Amino acid sequence: MIRSDLTEKILDIKREKGWTWKYICDEIGGFSPVLLVGALLGQHKLTKPQAAKAGELFGLSKAETAMLNEVPMRGADAVMPPTDPLIYRFYELVLVNGPAWKALIEEEFGDGIMSAIDFDMQMERLPDPKGDRVKITMSGKFLPFKYYGASGNVPAYGYKEE
Repeated sequence: MIRSDLTEKILDIKREKGWTWKYICDEIGGFSPVLLVGALLGQHKLTKPQAAKAGELFGLSKAETAMLNEVPMRGADAVMPPTDPLIYRFYELVLVNGPAWKALIEEEFGDGIMSAIDFDMQMERLPDPKGDRVKITMSGKFLPFKYYGASGNVPAYGYKEE
């Protein structure tokens, strides 16, 4: 079995049982819903205890359960640009706002990046009389650029010049 087959099996069971992602995440526990759903969709790995809970919940074989604990090939099936309208909007957000985010992060923190590994994201629904809103909060560790082979008075890591 390949990972995408396992994802389809999990989605079939979810659909058949009428489960919500909230129910599934509550049953497995331990990580944010974004990470848990991402893992069940093949983009992250679960810890062994979480994989065991998911395996029991979905009635998976030992091999399928073990696959949930393997490091995935993240983004392997991604089409660029994305064709799904919702995912495309995130792509568009980065295309349009990315340069401003980059400039503002560099001004505040210096030369570096925001981690997508040491990272957290929450999503919530905000009621609004004009139509409910989606609120997404992202928090990633700042990773300064490292100057390899730095010597003398050159810092080993990126820094914000005052």
